[in-house]
Formats: sequence, C-alpha cells, structure tokens
Amino acid sequence: MNTVCTQGSNTLDILFSDDTLVVSNKPSGLLSVPGRGPDKQDCMVARVQARFSDALTVHRLDMETSGILLFARGAAMQRALSVAFQERQTEKRYVALVDGELAQPEGEIDLPLIADWPNRPRQMVDYTLGKASLTRYRVEHIDPLRKISRVALAPVTGRSHQLRVHLMSIGHAILGDALYASEAVRARAPRLMLHACKLEFRHPLSAEWLSFESPAPF
Repeated sequence: MNTVCTQGSNTLDILFSDDTLVVSNKPSGLLSVPGRGPDKQDCMVARVQARFSDALTVHRLDMETSGILLFARGAAMQRALSVAFQERQTEKRYVALVDGELAQPEGEIDLPLIADWPNRPRQMVDYTLGKASLTRYRVEHIDPLRKISRVALAPVTGRSHQLRVHLMSIGHAILGDALYASEAVRARAPRLMLHACKLEFRHPLSAEWLSFESPAPF
C-alpha cells in the first residue's frame, strides 16, 4: 500500500518500507542523488532520508525518468541489495512513448555502449570499446495518427542511459528526450516519456520474492 507524506512542499510517495529497505516513486525532474552545487541538493535520497535517516542509495534513475527506486536501510542491507543488482538477480521493467511505429512487435536491442567523453553525460554505441548492453522490448500500443508507439522495456544490463540510447539507435527516440532525440521529437512531450513501472527482487533477509508496480503517469 502506498504511503504519501508531505515534507514542506515535497511529497514523498512510499510504496513499501520495513526495517531493511524502502521502495519509493521518484517524480520526473528530480535527481536520484545530490548533484554539484547548492541548487542540486534536493534529490530523492535526501527526501527519503528525511523520513528514514539510515536510507542509502542502491540504484539510480535519470533525473527526467520517473518511477520506482529502491533504498537500503543501513550499510549491510545496501551491500546485499547492490550485489543483487550487480548479479542481475532483479527484474526491472519500464514503459516509454517513442517516436514512430516499430516494425517488429517485440525484439532485442544488442548494442555495446560507452561514455561519449567529449559530450558527457551522453553515451554512445561503440562496437570496439563499448560494454555489452542488451534491452528487450515489446510494443504495447501504436497510435498511427500521432505516429507514436508505447513500448514495454526490460533492460538485461544496466548501462547509463541504456534505454534512451538503444531506442534512439534503432530510429525510435523517446519523446521529450533532451539528450538523444531530435529537436522535433524532443518537443513532442513536456518531459522524458520514460517510467520505471516494475521492480522485483528477493528480500535481503527473508528471501521472499517482492514485486512492486507503479503505473506510468502518461
């Protein structure tokens, strides 16, 4: 059951919490962790720590991506949950609105990625030096009038900007993507239309398989 608490002007949407972890919804436009400068200190982990002082980051979402974020309570739980992510013992699902109509109803995008250092924080496909990166996708709906596809995404690997670069690379950039979409595609949405809608993993103490869902706000 969701718990929504208000801290000043900040609303915190908690999907689940116990003595070991916290699962929360991150809104689009909010950093996962603090950035550089005093104007970038408001972030998801700071808001969660205002209620759970021992909360620590396990993984991140891009600032413009909304959806489910997991936090550990204490260093031991952070290590255990981080290992689960590193060893791909979690299941993550996203939904996106992308430009154009995908030719295949489902498939895989297998393109190696590397940081585009002169243009950081951008990432790029590099067949020589890039790290193996795999995304599975399934088309959920096509709007032929608007020429938009709604796509379910399952990242097998967890590279920075993986979903955004993979979709752009096959000619279907995510609407509202300020880094990878053309100006026309960027202007088709008021935000990056990417949402982390499902997260599944084993509880670090009980080993119970936990599943959390968050409907996309678009």
